[in-house]
Amino acid sequence: MARRGFASANVAKVSAALLLRSVEYGESDVIATMFTELEGKVAVIVRGARKGSRRVSGALEPFHSIELTYEDRRGDLGVLKEARVLQVRARLTGSLDAMQAAGQALRWARHLCPARTPEPDAWQELVALLDALDEGVGDPLALLAGAGLRLLGHVGYALEFERCVVCGALCPPGRAGTLDPARGGLVCRACGGASVAISAELRAVAAAVQRGQVPTKAQASAISAIVTRAMLTHAEYEA
Repeated sequence: MARRGFASANVAKVSAALLLRSVEYGESDVIATMFTELEGKVAVIVRGARKGSRRVSGALEPFHSIELTYEDRRGDLGVLKEARVLQVRARLTGSLDAMQAAGQALRWARHLCPARTPEPDAWQELVALLDALDEGVGDPLALLAGAGLRLLGHVGYALEFERCVVCGALCPPGRAGTLDPARGGLVCRACGGASVAISAELRAVAAAVQRGQVPTKAQASAISAIVTRAMLTHAEYEA
C-alpha cells in the first residue's frame, strides 16, 4: 500500500525543450540535460535510449526543438517518458559555422542557467538564435555574439556599458572606459578602474547589441570576447 502523502509525489510534465547534453549511463541508459520552456534546465534519465527506445524515436538530437514528457521525481533527476520532434532545423546541421555557433550557445546555456528555474527570456533568445542560424539570415558568429550578450542579461548578469557600476557616474559618449565583468560593467577611474579596456566605439556597439541589434562580422569577435570573460566569471565554464 502506498504511504499516505506520497501518491502524488511524481508529477508528469510536458514542455518544449532543447537538448543541451547527453551522457551515457549504465549499459543502455542516457542522462540528458534539457533546457525546457516550462522550468528551465532539467536533467532526465532516458531508459533504454542506447537500444533504440520507442520513447525517444530519434528525438534526442541537438538543435531541434522537441516536446518532452517527463516525470518529475522532485529530485535532481527526472525520468523521460516520451520525446518527439517539434521543429527540425535541417539547414543548420548542414553548415559547420552554424553548428559551431549553435553548439556554443547551448554550452553557454548549460553552464549559465540554474537548474529548475524558469528562464523565459533565455528560452526565447536561444530559440530565436537557432531559427536565425537555420534560416541563414546572417553571419553565425555575429548572431552568436549578440545572443550571448543578451543571454547574460536574461539570467541576471547584464553588463553596464554607459555608467560606472560603483558610483553610477555616466561615461560620456565618445569616451573609452574599463570593464569589469565580475562587477557587472564599467568601473570609472575614480572608483579604481578595471583591467579590461573598452573603446568608445565598442561601448556603443555593445549597448546597441543588448537592445537587440546584431553586430557586424567585424564587431563580432570583440563582443564574443566580452561574453566569454563574463561567462568565465559567472558560470562554471571553460573557454
